[in-house]
Amino acid sequence: MPLTIKVLLENRRAAGVDKSLKAKAGLSLWIQDETDAVLFDTGPDGSFLHNATQMGVDLSRMTATVLSHGHYDHCGGVPWLPDNSRIICHPHIANERHSAVTFLGYTRKIKKLSLNIDYSRHHMEYSSEPLHISERFIWSGEISVTQPQAYGVLSGKTESVDYVIDEGVLIYKSDRGLVIITGCGHRGIVNIVRHCQKITGINQIHALIGGFHLRCASPHTIWQVRRFLKQQKPEKLMGCHCTGAWGRLWLPKVIAPATGETFVLE
Repeated sequence: MPLTIKVLLENRRAAGVDKSLKAKAGLSLWIQDETDAVLFDTGPDGSFLHNATQMGVDLSRMTATVLSHGHYDHCGGVPWLPDNSRIICHPHIANERHSAVTFLGYTRKIKKLSLNIDYSRHHMEYSSEPLHISERFIWSGEISVTQPQAYGVLSGKTESVDYVIDEGVLIYKSDRGLVIITGCGHRGIVNIVRHCQKITGINQIHALIGGFHLRCASPHTIWQVRRFLKQQKPEKLMGCHCTGAWGRLWLPKVIAPATGETFVLE
């Protein structure tokens, strides 16, 4: 059963595609098999909708929208979704968050990374546990990490460290193994893959697609990821968005998807 992946929005526009397509920092993928279609992330605004129209994607066929996490460049397009859209995500997706620097015990906020989005007009399915979307599509739920990395602060009555615990991934059970679609990979690609293998009981990885968050990673971190992926031997490795040129340089046989491209996994 073929799986079609259309890149509705990515940091770059692919060469040779319609020049009216918009490219912005963010990610939005249309993932479809013979029976279901999932919109994975929406990018920062309504650009994904414009591009979907230009690319001939019929969003009315959506089985669900899956939001990987609450950073604006992945969920900012939610206001452009039709009312009562089925949205699957972590319960903490709406937390207010900022990038920040800490020096001598003092934390200074730099940039707001979340948006005030009205989720009440949609059919929300919040889950920190794995959730079957359809026969083959699965929401990973929260990904356990022994030593999580901090990515700024969560704001509210009190401030706390943001470990992006709301980040999950989309899993597709293909006949050739798991297809794992990541938004940013804040929880670590190794942790993400192992989590997906554990909850599905399937070890074979057919494809790994999305942001791997390696654009500023240390050589040691990238070497660990590279060694792990060589052990897993995915047939397809597609690093986009926050994978970065630095991350792609190190990864074996990686493809760099861009806005306007279509990929078909057999």
